[in-house]
Amino acid sequence: MSNVAAHSNVSGTAAPQHMGAGNFFGAIQGKREQCGAIFTDLRHASPRKLPMHSHELPFFALLLDGLYGERYGHHQSQYGPFTIMFRPAGILHQDEIGPRGLRFFEIELCPAWQKRLADCSAALDTPRDDIAGGPLLWLGMKLFREIETSAAPDDLAVESLFAEILSFAARTSERESRHVPGWLSRILDKLKTEHCRRLTLDELAVEAGVHPVHLSRVFRRCAGEGINEHVHRLRVRTACEKMLAPQLCLAELSLSTGFADQSHFTRSFRKITGMTPAAFRSLLHPC
Repeated sequence: MSNVAAHSNVSGTAAPQHMGAGNFFGAIQGKREQCGAIFTDLRHASPRKLPMHSHELPFFALLLDGLYGERYGHHQSQYGPFTIMFRPAGILHQDEIGPRGLRFFEIELCPAWQKRLADCSAALDTPRDDIAGGPLLWLGMKLFREIETSAAPDDLAVESLFAEILSFAARTSERESRHVPGWLSRILDKLKTEHCRRLTLDELAVEAGVHPVHLSRVFRRCAGEGINEHVHRLRVRTACEKMLAPQLCLAELSLSTGFADQSHFTRSFRKITGMTPAAFRSLLHPC
């Protein structure tokens, strides 16, 4: 368990805390170093505001349960379950734990991986988030499953998944630097808020003010996936969040998230997450 206290300077104000490798505020339930990465199962049982701090190693943080707020620089963001964020080393930030506490799966990059990225002219030097159920989230969930469900995770499986995560995050960085049309943010916002109802391409095209074919083509170029794939990812992420309540039956969950039936839901869920809804629920609520 690691409950790190902030140091104070001579004026009595809290000085920023520098967190060494494998160290986080909160209760560490499990930690494993493997394949050039440090994996930490981190819990907070109650709400609190953490001191300003930075981390020695760059890291991905997969939020599995609870609500989380973060402030760094001029940025202030709120996160819910099944979101993932990347933060480079050394960024000063302040976190706030939500009312029910939270659970994080933390993935720190040791220097060997940073050198590998540099050797292939790739860089992960800016913060990034996946809050919409994109591929980065599901790669993170697959890595969590590999680490969580095995007493001795397979090196090749862990290393391959981690390499995919780094590769995708680096590609996303390149994609985000391209010009995107102003209407795309409106479409993404609409999909984020209305993905559980039946949407049509014509409806989205009217919202964007462009031809449906142009909408589909530009969406895929900028988002890296088709509109239907994007909607299914959003629906599956919403289903994962609903599965935090173990009493909700899968048939009811299927309909409430916009799928035609439980069979359709199960196929989409397995395609995106690599496991069935029942297996995923067992991962969240082990016996």
